[in-house]
Amino acid sequence: MTFLIAAAGTGGHVFPGLAVGEALLALGTPQESILYVGGDRLEKSVYPDSGFAFLEVEVRGLQRSMTRRNLSLPRVVWRARDAIKAAIHEREVKVVLGMGGYVTIPAALAARSSGSGLLVAEQNAGGGLANRVASRWATRTFTSFPHTEGLERGEWVGNPVRRALSSLNRAEARPRAMAHYGLDPGYPVLGAVGGSLGAGVINAAVEDLVTRWEWSRIQVLHLTGEGNVGTDESPSHAVHWVQRAFEDRMELFYSACDLVVARAGGGVAELTVTSTPSILIPGEFGSSGHQAANAAFLKGAGAAEVLAQERLDRLPGLVSEILLSPERLEAMRIGARTIAKPDAAMKIAEAMQELVR
Repeated sequence: MTFLIAAAGTGGHVFPGLAVGEALLALGTPQESILYVGGDRLEKSVYPDSGFAFLEVEVRGLQRSMTRRNLSLPRVVWRARDAIKAAIHEREVKVVLGMGGYVTIPAALAARSSGSGLLVAEQNAGGGLANRVASRWATRTFTSFPHTEGLERGEWVGNPVRRALSSLNRAEARPRAMAHYGLDPGYPVLGAVGGSLGAGVINAAVEDLVTRWEWSRIQVLHLTGEGNVGTDESPSHAVHWVQRAFEDRMELFYSACDLVVARAGGGVAELTVTSTPSILIPGEFGSSGHQAANAAFLKGAGAAEVLAQERLDRLPGLVSEILLSPERLEAMRIGARTIAKPDAAMKIAEAMQELVR
């Protein structure tokens, strides 16, 4: 075993981590030479289902409120560090990559005490606490934005996305995508996705939009999250509303959508590499208000509009201004392309291999 990737928790950590593993495979690394480490959330199924070895450890972060659970946190971190350190020695791991989040700290501690090389990758415009700590010991730190608060030594390579997205030919894939969702190619498509956090707010906003829509006919492709799928029957005759709980082939989703309403986590990289115009609704969860900074970067490039959560009543009007204007959509696609970094996963994978040579 040569490489260990620590990526856990939300899709914003897990899928970029998976993208790096896929890039290592493309560079000739055997799959059995890649070990993923995480907790018992999304990563527990994603990595094994993709054919990778997976080590589960207990991980959790510091609670921001005063709670007794914080007293046991050091013990949890040291136990996870010891389990990861044992795996490093057993599998002869040479390089550890931390993707941020709770599991990065014990992984970084294990790498440091084992003499393995350490790299860190940050998905947001504000460095998370784990990466700000781990980057002090890292040989190199990679960022998804040109200026990432808290990570002064960061190298801007972009946020890793899976090859199916980074190499997407939207025009070629669109007919297949429209057929997959039962959409009519003659009408524009608004996509909506809440991500693994904050889906309830997005879902409520989309339902409100569908109910209040008063402009020309559109279609809404809505990824609601598990347990939230309702009937596709729309309250408005001017909207064809298609709901799905989850989409594991996101290249189809982006190919079908002309405009996407979404949160502004690290997943905004998928919007840029697929040249998808967006309306971003930053969430206030996470560290350092990073979603607002992520959204501001895309807006500055002309790739997105930003709508504060407390102003969601303006969403239908804003959607009509953008979705029904081919010129506005094209300008936003160009803006997205100018900041896209489709080769991020490959650059990080190459850096991992360089540390072994």
